[in-house]
Amino acid sequence: MRNIWMRAMLGLGRLLAAALATGAGAGEPPQLDQRGQEAYQHYLRAEEHKAFAIAPGGTWAWHAEQPGEEMAVEAALQDCRRHTDQLCVTYAVNDRLVFDARAWPQSWGPYLTGREAARAPVGMRRGQRFPDLSFQTPAGRPGKLTDLRGKVVVLHFWGSWCPPCQREMPDLQRLHDGFASSKQVAFVLLPVREPLDAARQWAKTKKVGMPIYFGGESTVKAGEFVLADGTRLTDRQLAKAFPTTYVLDRHGVVVFSHTGPVARWMDYAPFLKDVAAKSGR
Repeated sequence: MRNIWMRAMLGLGRLLAAALATGAGAGEPPQLDQRGQEAYQHYLRAEEHKAFAIAPGGTWAWHAEQPGEEMAVEAALQDCRRHTDQLCVTYAVNDRLVFDARAWPQSWGPYLTGREAARAPVGMRRGQRFPDLSFQTPAGRPGKLTDLRGKVVVLHFWGSWCPPCQREMPDLQRLHDGFASSKQVAFVLLPVREPLDAARQWAKTKKVGMPIYFGGESTVKAGEFVLADGTRLTDRQLAKAFPTTYVLDRHGVVVFSHTGPVARWMDYAPFLKDVAAKSGR
């Protein structure tokens, strides 16, 4: 009888795994691109003990056929951490979803206080103060990033010549529109390697209504951006590929960065609300 019961439980477990693999009750890890979603389907079909970990920005990792659940979780988290500065969390263990959806939008924290931010090094990694870029505002006036202190800044380097930039722009536009009435979040789109008129013309043709800033003619001729103190940085120092996006808290500190197109921009709305509410302290 015991063997019959064990075979029945094993069969039930396989049925559950099959149901999860087809999406029945499985949920779907947030922010994953197609490759990540495919990896999760492979995970669902893998043998226990297994765990699937994720981080903001679409980073993922999983391990299966481990000696126990705890070892599977630790292996997945360690692998995830090797590929991101963001906080990695466990999404699933064996066939159980353990993801804390309520805590997920807080993953960009904890946020630095104003005093801590003032002491933070200047740089482009999480926890660093982003260099004080100078630019031309959409109204044609000179400006710089520090003018936007007190706001959460979505800093986006892109080009109308860049196919991945083009593909993600409608989704980014929807995110922007969700904050159109907010005075706490600013979207700064900086075109690279093209004249301002070319970027604006493409945006007009595609009905992209987000504000377009401009780093100056040096971004076109020399691929350089100029800081408020006159220091010059190449666009490759700021972005290894295009598009590249940074999110800065209200003190100008990097809380998130992503190289390449972002999958499902609307998934980031709760994150922006969280950093806007908490990072000004």
